[in-house]
Amino acid sequence: MRKILIIIFLAPFFLFSQQGKIDSLKLDLTRDQRDTSQIKTLNSLAWKLKSINPDTAIILSTQALQLSIKIKWNKGIANSEGALGEFNWRKGNFGLSLEHHHKALEIYEELSSSPEAAIAKLGKSGKAKTIGNIGNVYTNQGDYPKALSCYFAALKTEEEIGNKKGTAIDLGNIGLVYCEQGDYIKALDYLTRAIKISEEIKDKNGTSRNFGNIANVYYYQHDYNRALNFYFKALKIAEEQEDRNGIARHLGNIGSVYKDLADYAKALDYNFKALKMEEEMGNQIGIAIDLGHIGSLYTKMGKFKNAEEYLKKSLNTAESIGSLDDIKSGYQNLSNLYDTMGNVRLAFDNFKKYVSVRDSINNDESKKEQVRTEVNFEYEKKATSDSVRVGEEKKVISAQLKEEETKSYALYGGLGLVMIFAGFMVNRFRVTNKQKKIIEIKEQETQKQNEIISHQKNLVEEKHLEITDSINYAERIQSSMLASKHLFNENSRCLSNGAFKDEKGYFVFFKPKDVVSGDFYWASKLSYPGGGAYGGGAFCLVTADSTGHGVPGAIMSMLNMNSLKEAVTKGLTEADDILNYTRNIIINTLSNDGSKEGGKDGMDCSLLIFDYKTMNLNWVAANNPVWIVRETEVIELKPQKMPVGRHDKQNEPFVKQTFQLQKGDVIYAITDGYPDQFGGKKGKKFMSKNLKELLKNNAHLPMPEQKIVIAQTFKNWVGNLEQVDDVTIIGIKV
Repeated sequence: MRKILIIIFLAPFFLFSQQGKIDSLKLDLTRDQRDTSQIKTLNSLAWKLKSINPDTAIILSTQALQLSIKIKWNKGIANSEGALGEFNWRKGNFGLSLEHHHKALEIYEELSSSPEAAIAKLGKSGKAKTIGNIGNVYTNQGDYPKALSCYFAALKTEEEIGNKKGTAIDLGNIGLVYCEQGDYIKALDYLTRAIKISEEIKDKNGTSRNFGNIANVYYYQHDYNRALNFYFKALKIAEEQEDRNGIARHLGNIGSVYKDLADYAKALDYNFKALKMEEEMGNQIGIAIDLGHIGSLYTKMGKFKNAEEYLKKSLNTAESIGSLDDIKSGYQNLSNLYDTMGNVRLAFDNFKKYVSVRDSINNDESKKEQVRTEVNFEYEKKATSDSVRVGEEKKVISAQLKEEETKSYALYGGLGLVMIFAGFMVNRFRVTNKQKKIIEIKEQETQKQNEIISHQKNLVEEKHLEITDSINYAERIQSSMLASKHLFNENSRCLSNGAFKDEKGYFVFFKPKDVVSGDFYWASKLSYPGGGAYGGGAFCLVTADSTGHGVPGAIMSMLNMNSLKEAVTKGLTEADDILNYTRNIIINTLSNDGSKEGGKDGMDCSLLIFDYKTMNLNWVAANNPVWIVRETEVIELKPQKMPVGRHDKQNEPFVKQTFQLQKGDVIYAITDGYPDQFGGKKGKKFMSKNLKELLKNNAHLPMPEQKIVIAQTFKNWVGNLEQVDDVTIIGIKV
């Protein structure tokens, strides 16, 4: 009797304890479709941009994460964290990647324990993918035991839920680790199993990836014919699928085969194609590998200066992202180079570093840990199978015993249920009366809550209005500091000897992302009637992109403008002196901002001084180029690769340069907002080469018409997408 009563009484409490979690998870699946749709769209666009611009992909998924957190949508949070983990991995930010993946993993583990089958399966699937991605990070860090542990754990879950695509991915990753460790028999075994599943489910990307991995195995064994056969198979499928990552990877690997076959022309061609694609995608891992390939090729060709340049770039890239495997290759390649050059000391130094990194990856304990990982996986798999078989046998015996036991308890159970039902009816009557009173109280509380919500809504609207008014006021202050129309009109007339009496001698295309801007344009007239550098007068123009945009960018732009003004007020007249002095002011002002680095903000800019008397253009540029269109030719004034602010090169002075202007020249000063804008049919960047072509093709037009063309082209390019940065282009005609 007691056993039945205990079960009957505990069941309702058990269900009640789980109901909160179930309702919460159901809410995740039925939340406001507008919000969830926006989150899905942001993440979807981010995945499409991951190979084109991982920085923008990170921005989009961060927005998706923030919105998911705001509406408390667990699935959206997990998906966004996982995406950020993937994108940071591609950029080589391994620490950040692991941080995001572990956050996603926590949510997926919670979902996988749900009593609802659909939610649990969703959680397990996300958990497996995330663990596999964590394994990818460990692989690039050279921590193969941890990588294998992750891949085997992911494989186990994928097999449990019957996800064949995920199973193939994990098998392929395991095979790749064994290949890197020189265990080619195991590598081929796992990779062959992976390809079989990929072909079965018609997963072309998976087939391409593992064809490339099998090619790696044959390449490491110097079986070049087989390696090329599989690489070209992999490349063909990747091109059909428009898989840019796969295409770049296979191109680079094909180049390596041709290098070993001593066909250096073909090898360079394939490797430079691969490098170009990796740079376009911002894939730091791929960039490090391809730079190393090219450097090794130049070593073989006897072009030692080129070899050293590319190999050092490769090693620096690998060290910046902490990729041990590529650091190991970097030291090995440099050792080979210096050995070929006959520089014994440098060859030996780099070889010692290579051995040190190699041993840290391949030590005996690591090998043992890998074996333990695989044995544990196989043992758990067998144990699970045995436990299922034994469990079935126990079920048969247990069923027979329970049948007899049930007959004994049936009579007592029936009587007990009648008594419980009677008690239940009496209790329900009491509960109903209590609920009636509770409902009345709740209605009163609801009315009070509505009044509170209405009051809070009014407060929020008031605060929003205050903030909007403040930003608009800040915009007026910032606008007042920008170069005025009067200053432009006066100085464009001087440059053209009075040919332009109004705005026809220049245009300013200034389009902030938000109300206020990190971009700015500042000008000052430099006039020295008594002689000096600019006896006939001069016009100083600065076109700049401050750190950040919106309110933070605007505050930074005001500091930058004030710093420039102080430099000119001090009586400085040379372009380099003005910019060097400005940099010192910015660094000193921000040195006590409370950050660990001591203020790394500043600006990228071009500083142009137009000398009316000699028609010389004296200029200095920090990261931002200046273009001059002369008839049908575009002349680029290349900048120094450092900002105006704290930087590794902050002690390196800016150097003034001079360019002789001619009548009819059109000078364009720009920031990076226009070429970096995403848009068009494929959602790609506009790119500097396209902007240069646009300016060249329209330089013959009157300046106001050029501005119209530039503005309309930008609007058409952006379309329905969001403007990603502040945009500034200034044109001046001589």
